[in-house]
Amino acid sequence: MKPVLASALIALSAFSVGAHAESAKEKAIDAQYRADQKKCDGMKGNDKDVCEQQAKATRDKAKADAKAGKEQAEARHDANKEKRDADYKVAKEKCDAMSGNAKDSCMADVKAKYGK
Repeated sequence: MKPVLASALIALSAFSVGAHAESAKEKAIDAQYRADQKKCDGMKGNDKDVCEQQAKATRDKAKADAKAGKEQAEARHDANKEKRDADYKVAKEKCDAMSGNAKDSCMADVKAKYGK
């Protein structure tokens, strides 16, 4: 299997797992919110209002934490891509010092390694 194809499959499976985990996290947050809301059912007046607000606040905080984690993962992915692109440019520059078949072979290897 070519390195590019392997990388693509790994990235795709990681995305799939990430999306599934994200959905599971949202479901868990919603389930906890419903459980917290049920605790408020027996209350009355201001106590009930405070309880409901607390349940909403807990849910909103959990969703904010989940969103921050997702954004952090995307930032890590972007940083890794930029690093890979930088490594590609260095490898390509090293090939430029060669000539003829050696240069062609070097460039082919670099392109295969970095999927360009």
